[in-house]
This record gives sequence, C-alpha cells and structure tokens, in this order.
Amino acid sequence: MGNIGTTELILIIAVLFLFFGAKKIPELAQGLGKGIREFRKASREIQDDNDTETKKIDSKTPEQKG
Repeated sequence: MGNIGTTELILIIAVLFLFFGAKKIPELAQGLGKGIREFRKASREIQDDNDTETKKIDSKTPEQKG
C-alpha cells in the first residue's frame, strides 16, 4: 500500500463526514472493527485446521500413506 500523507488523510475524513455525518462514523468504525476481528478469527481457525491436518499426514508412516 502506498504512503498516505496528511493531506490525503484529512481529505478522506472530510468526505466521510460529508457522506455519513458525525454521528454515523463511530458506528461504521465499530462495525468495521468487528468485521476485521471476525475475519482474523476465521483465518486463524482455518490455519489451525490446516496445521492439524498437515501434522496428521506428516505423522503417518510411508506404509500408511499409500
């Protein structure tokens, strides 16, 4: 991701205020935070499942794999 300067950040915040208003922005940020947390949780669960299955496969002897 490229560098976002102060001017760009201020412009983005101003546009958000214009579109959503000051009262709605905290709600949007909270929803975004919850979504990111859920995504990370799901990603960790998938990674854990993948690691578990890989360990099961790696622990099998060559005779069991065939």
